[in-house]
Amino acid sequence: MKKFTFKEFLLPGIVLFVICVVTTFLLACTNKLTVPKIEAINAQNEVEAQKKVLGSAESFGEALELEFEGTAYRYFEGKDGNGDIAGYIFITSASGYGGEIRVMTGIDTDGKVAGMEILQLNETPGLGMKAAEESFIEQFFGKGGQIGVDKNAAGENSVKALTGATITTSAVTDAVNTALELFQTIQVKEG
Repeated sequence: MKKFTFKEFLLPGIVLFVICVVTTFLLACTNKLTVPKIEAINAQNEVEAQKKVLGSAESFGEALELEFEGTAYRYFEGKDGNGDIAGYIFITSASGYGGEIRVMTGIDTDGKVAGMEILQLNETPGLGMKAAEESFIEQFFGKGGQIGVDKNAAGENSVKALTGATITTSAVTDAVNTALELFQTIQVKEG
């Protein structure tokens, strides 16, 4: 039976430990340098999305929180040039076929959808991913109340389902309907 020497037994473990410590230190430094930049980019993207979904607003306040049916939702007040409320922006989500779908919905003071931006979508390529296309999103514009899903054609207060992606269509519609319900909740509180 062969005896192991210090070099053969402990040295590889010590070398591996030193490599792990150096790598961890470098990753921590990289994280410390990149986190502020990533947060700034995310904040800029959020502002751009806000302007896109509520074009009538010139400024947006800080994120507010609203409790609705046991869930906390983030929303923003959009204000026009006079400082009056031009509408609200809600960030909501629903479960789709491939996971959570997050939607930013702009609602004007009349309670109608002014714009939408899909923030998170992991659906089936070629089917559910079509929910991010402008032709699908534009179906929601100008609609209010409770929006439905129709498999054949869009109606006055319904959207046409994506072919082969009814679950995705329903999830996006549910997220927008939640935003519309949140708008109604705010109106009741302020009214």
